[in-house]
Amino acid sequence: MSIATLAIAVSVLMHVTWNLLARQVDPRSNFMWWGVSGHLLLLGPFGFFALIRDADWTPTLVGALLISSVANSAYFLGLRGAYRHGPVALVYPIARSSPLLIALWSVLFFEESLTPIGWGGILVSVAGLIWLGLTARGGNTRHALSWAVLAALCTSVYSLSDKVAVTYLPTFGSQLGFVSTGLLASWGLLSLLNQREHKHWVPARRPSLPALAVGSLCIGTSYALVVHAMQYLPAAYVVTLTNVGLVLATLISIFVFGNRDCWRARLLATGVLASGIALVALARS
Repeated sequence: MSIATLAIAVSVLMHVTWNLLARQVDPRSNFMWWGVSGHLLLLGPFGFFALIRDADWTPTLVGALLISSVANSAYFLGLRGAYRHGPVALVYPIARSSPLLIALWSVLFFEESLTPIGWGGILVSVAGLIWLGLTARGGNTRHALSWAVLAALCTSVYSLSDKVAVTYLPTFGSQLGFVSTGLLASWGLLSLLNQREHKHWVPARRPSLPALAVGSLCIGTSYALVVHAMQYLPAAYVVTLTNVGLVLATLISIFVFGNRDCWRARLLATGVLASGIALVALARS
């Protein structure tokens, strides 16, 4: 198993774990805020130290750090807006459809080349994501989709910025520090939104300590592993392969939690998504 494959596999498991936990906690606890806070307290100091010590500091790295931080914060803003108008089942697959945009930006601005099988896999996987999202019911679809597309656009921006930055980040610690810097900016935005909407900086409720511990360890680390994999693979391939997590989450939702709403259509859409991911895996082998 290659280093990139191992990094993506561990990232997917971590991502699925904390996403499933987030669905089980009280929405009023704002699990993302607590998870990012825990990451910054537990892993942030090590990451920031490694970033300062190990990174090859150049204007390019500083620019990438700023772009990723702003785009990451805007991504959270897009997700937050989308969830106000539509369910997770609609919003999240659309927000994860960024690999097509990443591939386009890579070719147009970075002269990166993808194989025909790779392009085919990306197109098929994005079609599966859109189909999966449109199987959801409820909410204001038009408004939710506009915010979800914004989140996808922001993902494409910070993914390419991460790809540029990883060249100057020789250790996993420095990559974790890069991610922690972006999460610090996102945490500041989420805190401001808490204050603006609820008149307090800290959410009124806190998730259970086990859920908080897992979220704190997984949220930033799963992202850093994705950045690590970008050392070896095109960004569009990496982000497409991480959508294995969405396949697993959908299957768990149907067969473990018994969520049978439109389950046949969701299962077919997940099959299309998985087929696209398999093509991308074939393209990189």
